[in-house]
Amino acid sequence: MTSKRTALMCATALLLASTALLTGTTASADPAAHRGYDCLASPTPARGEARTILDIVKKDRRDLKLRAVVARVTQNGRDVWTGALGPSMTDVPARPDMRFRAGSVGISFMGTVLLQLVDEKRVRLDDPLSKWLPSVPHAKEITLRMLGDTTSGFQDYVKNPAFVAELVSHPFRHWTPQELLAYTRPKDLLYKPGTNFSYAHGNFLLLGEALERITHTRLDHLLEQRIYRPLGLDATSNSYTPDIPTPVLHAFSAGRGKYEETTFWNPSWTTAPGAVITMDICDLARAGAGIGSGQTLTPKGHRTLLNPGTIGLGEPTQRCPHCIHGTKAAHFGMSVLVVNGWIIQNPSFTGYAAIMAYLPSRHLSIAVAATDTADTNPNITNLAQNVAEDISKPLVPNDPLTLGPF
Repeated sequence: MTSKRTALMCATALLLASTALLTGTTASADPAAHRGYDCLASPTPARGEARTILDIVKKDRRDLKLRAVVARVTQNGRDVWTGALGPSMTDVPARPDMRFRAGSVGISFMGTVLLQLVDEKRVRLDDPLSKWLPSVPHAKEITLRMLGDTTSGFQDYVKNPAFVAELVSHPFRHWTPQELLAYTRPKDLLYKPGTNFSYAHGNFLLLGEALERITHTRLDHLLEQRIYRPLGLDATSNSYTPDIPTPVLHAFSAGRGKYEETTFWNPSWTTAPGAVITMDICDLARAGAGIGSGQTLTPKGHRTLLNPGTIGLGEPTQRCPHCIHGTKAAHFGMSVLVVNGWIIQNPSFTGYAAIMAYLPSRHLSIAVAATDTADTNPNITNLAQNVAEDISKPLVPNDPLTLGPF
């Protein structure tokens, strides 16, 4: 989500050698890839806005020293430009239909499902967690709303040095939610639930489990039924293993002192089991538009997505120096970022960076995925954000994309 919360997540992130290739796409040979075959590059030669976007992506890839950049821009559902620059692996060009990890997009999906259940009057946002998970510390004080807008007070396990050390030492380890929650020290909250804002992954581990208990449905099936099918995300899927359906956008890192592939490092620590997703760039753009426009929500549910009560909430404290004050211009909604009218999620995983951003006033969706070279600036967590911001400037000069304090 943010540079602040992902700095430790990406402490292992390093990177690849760079090659300049502009490619289209070909059909996937893997039946499990579902719709990947029709995520096509835009026709060439690019003209007008498409040419402008292509030139920005080329320049940013060169200037930011990125290995591969895959991007899609749509307006009113119409393709403005879709394409890929650079290699996935040596001698394997990146393509728009290649799958990459997009964990925090799954967080937005969970928040949206929660609001669907509220719309259906099956739950209330202010129902206590104790109704479904009574053994969780402070479950009587923490509500479903506080999980979805991450105001519970839980510490973020990815900021725990002991967790980071274990993750770096054993990147193929499979993590259970119970193991991860132990690193949040759940009995020791950073603040009284609901009184401040700080991003913490543990909220979404618990939200995923709560959704399963509320609906009596496994989380991956729940997302399939309520998000993927309605939004047409046929190239999006969960995996309970590190496997990724083909074709795959590969990632690498030298973060452990040697150059090695990180594509299949175990992502089980990133979010709730069932929401550990991969997708292609077309689905990322489609998800941004679908979630950002509230396609599966009532108007009231959509308003809550954009402001569940976090505007005006939060401030850094001695105990929580990374807490953030939410303003109308920049705040965390219900599992999404809301900045200057843009609805955003920006996943990152060792070797991967991505962003989906949607501007409802212009029906504009920008999706970018990127991988790094050994020369990429290690102090910037998610350079896909920089590319998306640059793409937005000529398209909406009065409302350019920015992530503000995030």
